Amino acid sequence: MKFNKTILPNGLRVVTVPMVDNPSVTILVMVEAGSKYEDKRINGLSHFLEHMVFKGTVKRPKANIISRELDSIGAHCNAFTAQEFTGYYVKADTRHIGVALDVVSDIYLNGLFDPSEIEKEKGVIIEEIRMYRDMPHQHVHDLFLELVYGDQAVGRNIAGTEETVRSFTQADLLAYRRAHYVAEATAVIVAGSFKEDEIIDKINKVFGTIPVSPKQHKAPVIDTQDRPFIRTIVRQTDQTHLVIGVRAFQVDDKRVPTMRVLSTILGKGMSSRLFSKMRDELGICYYIKTDYSPFTDHGILTISAGVPHNRFEEAVKGIIIECSRLKSDMVSDTELRKAKDYIAGTILLELETSDARAEFAGHEEILKKSILSPDDIIAKTNAVTVSDLMDLANELFVNQGLNLAAIGPFKNDQIVMPYVRFD
Repeated sequence: MKFNKTILPNGLRVVTVPMVDNPSVTILVMVEAGSKYEDKRINGLSHFLEHMVFKGTVKRPKANIISRELDSIGAHCNAFTAQEFTGYYVKADTRHIGVALDVVSDIYLNGLFDPSEIEKEKGVIIEEIRMYRDMPHQHVHDLFLELVYGDQAVGRNIAGTEETVRSFTQADLLAYRRAHYVAEATAVIVAGSFKEDEIIDKINKVFGTIPVSPKQHKAPVIDTQDRPFIRTIVRQTDQTHLVIGVRAFQVDDKRVPTMRVLSTILGKGMSSRLFSKMRDELGICYYIKTDYSPFTDHGILTISAGVPHNRFEEAVKGIIIECSRLKSDMVSDTELRKAKDYIAGTILLELETSDARAEFAGHEEILKKSILSPDDIIAKTNAVTVSDLMDLANELFVNQGLNLAAIGPFKNDQIVMPYVRFD
């Protein structure tokens, strides 16, 4: 995977990812603005703005005008909001690259935020919040972040609350866009088949009106813990859904390759330790997985599963035992090689399409201001040793950094479980 980065005179970054003879092209616009850039009063505003840009622009004043134009060329268009960024993309036949760029730049720069549409969209987003709250395997992750980070932006729901969503006004949206949707905070990523000089010239023209005021910064994350944190929510569910996790480190830390291997050994793939132990051996769950989520100034490693409530204690103990084994027992060379090959294979498979490559490059650029190629990532992964894994496990899996969130039919909502410990 090759890429080129160009910084335009106004400070906007353009990353091009050529894919020779690829039939599609994806244009992704990403901005360094997400829920971590919000204070408590406007929690959810980044996500609300993402919805509203599709409701009409100066050039395309109605939502159906936007959708009809994209449908007429068979294009895919969507957006996403995360804690540290928001992204908007159009994926189309490469012959329609001009239309794709025109639409995605229009919604990014020229949203109308009509007050009547704002009021309608409040109902849509409130139902979205309720939908995920009704899905315990999803909601437990929000509960986990609240537990670990408390009353700071990173601990709040990206979509906000029903109360904050109801409070948003056109003035809030305009002020937020004016503060954050600026050239310095924006990157345009183009992946697929295109003529590089032509697309950069077009981007320079259509983004010529983007504000060039200084980028706004987010509040730093308070990332300290001195004892295990536990929180449960009582709900009459058929399963108990849980997340066990520990604090980790940020996206540019030198230990990231080791963390990637450790996470894979624990819970990536059907031959991982947790899958083999919890599903194949104990028959205690249908899903169990490990995720490492690195950000610009913090990170977390989580293990999530859905288990029978009467085997909840057994499940927690089993997960903790598998984590603790990495602290004391050397990983075999065979298992280490398998994990490295799994990582290499999944990276390459996940980057087959233009939208996947655009999102990969955009994520790297927004969070790290530089892009490691897949080959670079694989090379760093291959350099990880069994000693690196044991050292990292001993750093991570300590009692004062342990966290457990769960949703299920508990008898009360604050349960102290002495077996939630690593030793």
